[in-house]
Amino acid sequence: MLSTVIEISFALVSLALLLSLLRLIKGPDLPDRILALDTLYINTIALLILFGLYQGSALYFEAALLIALMGFVGTVALSKYLLRGDIME
Repeated sequence: MLSTVIEISFALVSLALLLSLLRLIKGPDLPDRILALDTLYINTIALLILFGLYQGSALYFEAALLIALMGFVGTVALSKYLLRGDIME
């Protein structure tokens, strides 16, 4: 039962991943592309967590945590660059 739900979740999150990749490529403005990149790494985190549940390994949860930290820092840096034109003050 749980494996069936995880497989359906894999398909739905993969579809969301493809749609956010499409928005990243076709995004009309730079802020839309930054938000699409943010959504892309959140969907990647969801896929890693689902795969960790499927495999029964805690290693994937640690990898998801690292991707979350790096994605947050990247989003903040890109947003700061977009607003001010530089990252460091």
